[in-house]
Amino acid sequence: RTPAIDEPRLRRCQTLAALLALVITSKRAYSDTYVRRTRARDVQLRTEMLRAFLPPRTLGTRRGVSTAVLEPAYELGGDAFDHSLTRDTLHAVILDAMGHDLASGLTASVAMAGARSARRNGADLAELTENVERALVTWLPERFCTAIFATLDLSTGVFSWANCAHPAPLLIRRQRLVEAALERTPELPLGLDGVVADTTPRAVHRVTLEPGDQVLLYTDGVTEAHDSEGRMFGLERFADFVIRAASADEPAPETLRRLIHDIHEHQRGTFTDDATIMLLEWTPGGAVRGHL
Repeated sequence: RTPAIDEPRLRRCQTLAALLALVITSKRAYSDTYVRRTRARDVQLRTEMLRAFLPPRTLGTRRGVSTAVLEPAYELGGDAFDHSLTRDTLHAVILDAMGHDLASGLTASVAMAGARSARRNGADLAELTENVERALVTWLPERFCTAIFATLDLSTGVFSWANCAHPAPLLIRRQRLVEAALERTPELPLGLDGVVADTTPRAVHRVTLEPGDQVLLYTDGVTEAHDSEGRMFGLERFADFVIRAASADEPAPETLRRLIHDIHEHQRGTFTDDATIMLLEWTPGGAVRGHL
């Protein structure tokens, strides 16, 4: 406690916070003490499995950032996300598996592992998508999921993605939603019998972003969240929330934290479906909001 926060004191607090973050993050990998202290109740088996696979919520460099949220905390169905960095490329994955049972968690986990395996072997987006498809058809033939696999070239701003029956990404540019900018011809979900036999690869789309552009990936549990009168949270409210936060120069992780709470309150303090949001920002000039 301190009676006042001056600049030297604030710098010391920030240094201490950065050090504690590293200590806690490293210890969480092999100590359950931190996990137990943050949980208010027991976690379901499928949720435990999925959360064990999830990466850190936020990662990035001064040229770009990816941040995500996934709720509900204790009763996940089949939503998942993944992101990583390889030199000049930011990789992103969002998944929504069929159902709300253990098999849904297995489906999302196998899809995530298939994507990581292909990515780490140097596969491009088309090969990565094919690898996930083959894994699902081979090991979980009765299950399927929707997904988006994407990359962002941090040097050029080229955003590439393959959309497998998932809601189209949203592009926010200069504090406004660019209507239908990333909508493309729909494709089938991953894992449907017979799709792997088709030699036609999934379409990979590309656009070149402008500095400061934001791309939103989400699952239908976000826009279809409804209140007691059946009113949907909706795409317009969803995008407007992010736009207002960007105009206020709010850090991306804080934007999604507040947004998921807003969705939670809209549904009377509960989640009727999984809700996952990923926010990608391209900032080649290094003007990333917040501290990374």
